[in-house]
Amino acid sequence: QVQLVESGGGLVQAGGSLRLSCLASERTFNTYNIDWFRQPSGKEREFVASISYSGRITAYADSVKGRFTISRDNAKNTVYLQMNKVKPEDTAVYYCTNGLGSWGQGTQVTVSS
Repeated sequence: QVQLVESGGGLVQAGGSLRLSCLASERTFNTYNIDWFRQPSGKEREFVASISYSGRITAYADSVKGRFTISRDNAKNTVYLQMNKVKPEDTAVYYCTNGLGSWGQGTQVTVSS
């Protein structure tokens, strides 16, 4: 099973930017669609964005559309989530998954107002 490792989280002020990375352990990474989910403290995990294996097709939750951008570099086995104009409600642990049971350990994003 492919291993996924998220990084790039941290503390950022509202209106700022942050870029998250999801690094996969296998070259077969480029055959997977990858999703980003997030889980605010005490709440359910929710979908954020997805990208097809080729990178040509993307989708976003309404709450992040126009602010977040998902992309991938298959040569580096990495998917990115560029977060712009962040809001306090974006505070959560962010996870990436290939939809086949592999999840990373998560990276904490905290947005201060």
